Amino acid sequence: MCFHSKQTKTAQEVENRFKASIENKELFKTSNNVNGFDFGLNPIIIDENPSTIKHFNWGLIPSWSKDEDIKKLTLNARIETIDDKPSFRNSINKRCLVIANGFYEWQWLDSKGKNKIKYEIGIGNEDLFAFAGLYSQWVNTITGEIKDTYTIVTTQANELMAEIHNTKKRMPIILKPEDESKWLQHEPINKFAFPYEVNLVAKAFPTDIITLW
Repeated sequence: MCFHSKQTKTAQEVENRFKASIENKELFKTSNNVNGFDFGLNPIIIDENPSTIKHFNWGLIPSWSKDEDIKKLTLNARIETIDDKPSFRNSINKRCLVIANGFYEWQWLDSKGKNKIKYEIGIGNEDLFAFAGLYSQWVNTITGEIKDTYTIVTTQANELMAEIHNTKKRMPIILKPEDESKWLQHEPINKFAFPYEVNLVAKAFPTDIITLW
């Protein structure tokens, strides 16, 4: 799965890489650890306006949801079951690019996960990339607040990620630059499932071994 990412590039670097303008630069922030469970605003590009970088909340809330609680379960969407899951079914053709330059996973060193090693994964050289994402707009029926939200699509882990994410063996879908427009133009979802992949590199943080008692 993917619950922690990073985006440390400047606004200008992001705009140059994606050939798009940031809609509201006051919302733009850099972070070494974007924690999905904070459900914060992060930069994305949606299919309806690929020349603009918007900020949506991580954790997709489908339009039919009565409240926001579902977002705890929708940080990621499994590509194999998107068609079957009510949470994502209506967003299959609401595609977005989720902007990042790294993400984190923890490798379990024992069967219960009491000892873990943190890994940072990316495409090398701290380069920017795009996760494949889906988005939704939700309206709070009590307050009238409109919330734009997204999820990151995951697939079966490749060889590298299966070794790192050695419990659930999943990985987020990172799009090849030449395929970013295809994703936004609604190419069939299954074309982006594993063995679709980009070359990934990983860095371990041996001093960050976490021991849980």
